[in-house]
Amino acid sequence: MNDSVTPLGAVRFLKVAEVAAALRVSRMSVYRLIHAGDLEAVRFGRNFRVPEPAVNAYLRESFYNAG
Repeated sequence: MNDSVTPLGAVRFLKVAEVAAALRVSRMSVYRLIHAGDLEAVRFGRNFRVPEPAVNAYLRESFYNAG
């Protein structure tokens, strides 16, 4: 995420399944992105939660110019 401080109450955390549905990929693909360090996530017990701004940042960085 960025260097500015955002109150945690203002950050929306998404489940891995929600991220997978939004990106139209499998949950395993999301787990691979997290473990590779390509997608920021927070671990709560045995579960991961992905901050919504991290998903947006990943998508912005992943755009490919085919032109």
